[in-house]
Amino acid sequence: MGEVARPAGRGSAGQGARRARAVAGSMAPRGPKESAPPGDPGGAVAEGVVERACKLACALALAAMLALIGVDVFTRAVLNFSYEVSDELAGYLLVAVAFLSLSVCHVSGSFHRVDFVQERLSARGRVALRLALEALMLFAAALLLWQYVRLELASWRFGEKAPTYLETPLWLPRLLLVFGAAALCWSLLRTMTGEVRRWRRARGTHGA
Repeated sequence: MGEVARPAGRGSAGQGARRARAVAGSMAPRGPKESAPPGDPGGAVAEGVVERACKLACALALAAMLALIGVDVFTRAVLNFSYEVSDELAGYLLVAVAFLSLSVCHVSGSFHRVDFVQERLSARGRVALRLALEALMLFAAALLLWQYVRLELASWRFGEKAPTYLETPLWLPRLLLVFGAAALCWSLLRTMTGEVRRWRRARGTHGA
């Protein structure tokens, strides 16, 4: 006839306890996996004079942008008039924040990185990868700097002005592009110098 269900014995109870412990262990939070060994700072360097100046300029530009927009909102809502220059000036300030923050973001390691690739490399491999990528970034930044300088000189030579109420000479806001690209090139040179030092240390450690 049919089989009769038997009560679970001591063996099945022990297996259930072991399974529960295994499930609990697999669900326990795990610490973050280190993507770099101790002594490998990941390419970030301390902020220098250029980066601190750019950070201060970005903070001042952001504060000025908030104040400008706040005043324009107040005059529109309460006094029923506008200065008609807030959009233009806020755009220039936004350009300042966007370009002057590039060097600060680079030295602080704020840009996106592909960690699942770097964590599978050795210390020398990480340094070599970062050095190669920073060399490509430096080439692109130098190319942009060259074009921005040409654009700046053309704006100055032809006296181009914005078709706005202020008629702002375009060489003024375009100068921010030159400063931002130049600061990024300088920061890339600093970090690449640090990577070369780390490569030599890693090479010496590997040789020893």
